[in-house]
Amino acid sequence: MSKFVTKLTSLIEVKKIIALIVITVFCILSTKEVVSTEQFTTVAIMIVSFYFGQSTVKGTVKKVEEQE
Repeated sequence: MSKFVTKLTSLIEVKKIIALIVITVFCILSTKEVVSTEQFTTVAIMIVSFYFGQSTVKGTVKKVEEQE
């Protein structure tokens, strides 16, 4: 149960909330055809790749620190 609470609290970070809001806004604008599909795809890929890259780097740094 504590792992669930920890993961839930880690979701409530300002950067993640902003990323989710930006993705949501672009989804809405894309469905209303205010923003083209290509623009939506570009923004979504940038945000998602940033967070995957960031979490991968953090995991690698943590593993290296544990080995030392």
